[in-house]
Amino acid sequence: MRKVVSRDGTTIAYEKAGEGPPIVLLNGSFRDHTIFDALVPELAPHCTTYVYDRRGRGQSGDAPEYAVEREIEDLEAVIQEAGGSAVVFAGSTGANLAIEAALAGAPITKLALHEPFFRVDGYPKPVWNFAKTLRVILAEDRRDEAVEHFLGGFLGFTPDTIAEWRKGPIWAMNEANAHTLAYDTEICGDYTVPVDRLAGYRTETLVLNSEGTSGWLRAAAQATAAALPNGRGIELPGAWHRIDMDVLGRVLAEFATT
Repeated sequence: MRKVVSRDGTTIAYEKAGEGPPIVLLNGSFRDHTIFDALVPELAPHCTTYVYDRRGRGQSGDAPEYAVEREIEDLEAVIQEAGGSAVVFAGSTGANLAIEAALAGAPITKLALHEPFFRVDGYPKPVWNFAKTLRVILAEDRRDEAVEHFLGGFLGFTPDTIAEWRKGPIWAMNEANAHTLAYDTEICGDYTVPVDRLAGYRTETLVLNSEGTSGWLRAAAQATAAALPNGRGIELPGAWHRIDMDVLGRVLAEFATT
């Protein structure tokens, strides 16, 4: 992977592919750049794609203390590698991070978001001590328990669903990146859509959700789109928190190139 140094000296690893207008892909909880392995081939004929490992994951470095501002600087460093401005696509907690970067003035030409992790009225937020408990678990390096705590306490998974996830091929990655769950939790703030702040953001924004996703994720996507003066929401074919990759590729390629 290529490397770029963020403002605080942390090395961020990224990959570049394709030709055309630049688009940076930003992953969410648990994942590194490999989450986009199936999406990059869909985009590369139309866009120059940049995928990177967020700090603390994969081949990227980390710092002793975490701050959302440092992750914004990481994204800005990758955008600089892309020529100084770029379309950004981000999903789940990565979408929350992209929103914070956009509102902080990152050079984003267009913004595409997939199901940001907000909770609107009618859907319960994680329990008040969720983040504190997560930090205690991680301080004791109980990674397996941290994953379960996030899936159950944050995403609302049942024990049976967590047991099914445990059998899957990505559980090892979940555990490897469990320490970054504290980062993603901090990025989500108080879990509410920042309506007042989004009202001043004028960059064209696309907010996506899948047909088969949870009610709270659909509601969060719709509320985010409604809060943006130049935002629009689209529901696309897919399962829980996942859009069919060929459809997503076509939608993003059109969005980035028109």
